[in-house]
Amino acid sequence: MSSEPQSTTTPRPPLRSFLFVPGLRTDWLPKARTAGADAVVLDLEDAVPAPDKPLARARVAEALAEAAAEPAGGMALFVRVNPLDDWTAAEELRAVVRPGLAGVVLPKVHTAADVRFADRLIGWCEHEHGLPAGATVLVPLLESAHALHDAYDIAAAAPRVAHVGALTAPGGDVERAVGYRWSPQGTETLALRSRVLLDVRAAGAPGPVTGLWTDITDLTGLRAFAEQNRALGYEGMMAVHPTHVPVINEVFAPTPEEVDRCARLVAAVEAAQRGGVGALTFEGRMVDEAMAETARAVLARHGHG
Repeated sequence: MSSEPQSTTTPRPPLRSFLFVPGLRTDWLPKARTAGADAVVLDLEDAVPAPDKPLARARVAEALAEAAAEPAGGMALFVRVNPLDDWTAAEELRAVVRPGLAGVVLPKVHTAADVRFADRLIGWCEHEHGLPAGATVLVPLLESAHALHDAYDIAAAAPRVAHVGALTAPGGDVERAVGYRWSPQGTETLALRSRVLLDVRAAGAPGPVTGLWTDITDLTGLRAFAEQNRALGYEGMMAVHPTHVPVINEVFAPTPEEVDRCARLVAAVEAAQRGGVGALTFEGRMVDEAMAETARAVLARHGHG
């Protein structure tokens, strides 16, 4: 009988905003909370120079220990580790998968095999720290053409995978891999973001997020990009600055009017069903059980169910 930890499917709370914070600057976490970030990604990869990575790892581990002592339900802490290319990186994973951690952001993922390898390592770390199997989310970053092409297989590779999407920032790994020329309107990546989203949904991975908007001061452009992604079906975005968080949170949450309409639509459909009617006109539109189910999902996802 195998003693290898078995991953289980754990409910994943909806997360609208993922704010990147350098692993050396855990003192910025209060600013992230003030900004209202649903989640912070403490970055041990690109944001930390190689000589400083041991210090950053220690500071991140300390921040996780502090988070573990706080009441549940606060800002979620993720850690972007370095690529799992050697045992040094595996030891880094072992250092951060502990109480207080919500999830691991895994860079430079190329294939589903990378995800399955990370899943096994995380499972062993969970077992070592007495965590429930599958409690730690795994967010694979699709940063190569191969990974973007295989988004379905990567998203379906392990039950702990969540929050996968296409990150199409200017000048980054994805632009280099695909060869597009970034524009604020995002027309050159619209098809890419749409296809990856469809793959992630088909794979059943929850809470897909996208990004990034790297212009710190252009909040109007950020809002337009966020609204485009929300219209596609994404549930959140990654962010690089605290000022972006309120905009992202607002775009990816229903307005009070939308919540009220969803509740009224559900009530109207259920009342009609009790009278033996399956479809009805609601505020000038034809609706039925399919629309009611969508409205129920919105209410449940945002705590109004």
